[in-house]
Parts: sequence; C-alpha cells; structure tokens
Amino acid sequence: MVGPVAAAGGWWAEEMSGAALRGMEAEYVHRYHKHEPRENQCSSALVKHIKAPIHLVWSLVRRFDQPQKYKPFVSRCVVQGDLEIGSVREVNVKSGLPATTSTERLELLDDDEHILSIKIVGGDHRLKNYSSIITLHPEIIDGRPGTLVIESFVVDVPEGNTNDETCYFVEALIKCNLKSLADISERLAVQDHIEPIDLR
Repeated sequence: MVGPVAAAGGWWAEEMSGAALRGMEAEYVHRYHKHEPRENQCSSALVKHIKAPIHLVWSLVRRFDQPQKYKPFVSRCVVQGDLEIGSVREVNVKSGLPATTSTERLELLDDDEHILSIKIVGGDHRLKNYSSIITLHPEIIDGRPGTLVIESFVVDVPEGNTNDETCYFVEALIKCNLKSLADISERLAVQDHIEPIDLR
C-alpha cells in the first residue's frame, strides 16, 4: 500500500511490487476511473499485471452474466433478459462471507476500450452505493503479450467502520478476484501456446 492520493479520495495498491503507480497506470486511472467519493465514502484502485493477451482476459471479465468464471466467492448468477446496459444480475455468494446475495446492475460494457462498470443496487450485505470500474490495457510482459488490469471502486463507509477498514475489506475481495483472474487467464494462455503433438 502506498500513501493516499488526495485527488482520488482513496489509496492505491500496487499488487506486484508495492511500488508507486507508474506513469501509464496513473494515466489510465485518471482517464477511466473517475469516482467522486462523498464524505462518507471510500475509494481505491488496484492494479494487476497478467501474463496473458488482452482478448483472453477480456473474454472472462466481460461476462457480466457469468462472474463465477473467475470470481471465487460467486456460486451462482442469474441475469434476466438480454445482456445489455441496465441489465441486472442476481448473484449468490459462497458461505464464509458476511453476505448471501447481491443485486448488481451493468452500467457500462465497452468491448473496444475493454471497460466494464457495475453498480450494486441491492442484496444482504453492507456494501451500500458500491460501484466499480474495471479496465484492461495491453502491455508486453517478458516479451509476450500481457494485460494490465485496473479495478477501482467507491462505496459507503458503514456505520461503526472506519474509512481504512472499509477500503481494506473491499481491496481484499478484489485482490482475490484479480489473482483468480490472473491464474485462470495465464493457464489458458499456456494452453493456447502448447503445440499439438504429431503422433504420425
């Protein structure tokens, strides 16, 4: 965790090294992750570098209707009607978390810019007025196509909790999701590179 960034009203976490956000990362955050937290809210952004091409990572992230493809805490998801802006999903959460259901609305899905934004609109949890933005950006990692993933959020600070406690809790969930996203994407990327064996 690095120090507070006043303009964002929150803290940045750099997943890989603990170093401050580099120039391009800060530029992407400034351009795409515009949250305006109110006095009783906290906001933060996390960064993950994934050794898999952007099209592969995006194929998992864009599935608003199937977050369980990479989110380990989701057991079930149902979307009513067609998948479009304004669509609502009912998410069932695995036991062990202080929640069982979450109702979430699709705010933005941009396949060209690789942006997904959601807002929580109901459920039995304490994440009130939660909204998040996740963006994907191509990069080269170890000479191969990779993906820079940035996920940011803003949420109310519940009564009896501090700003830091709330941010820490949400960041922990997002870190788990991003680690799972990286593990699955990188495994798929390796499979893509395995040459078929000629048995002739």
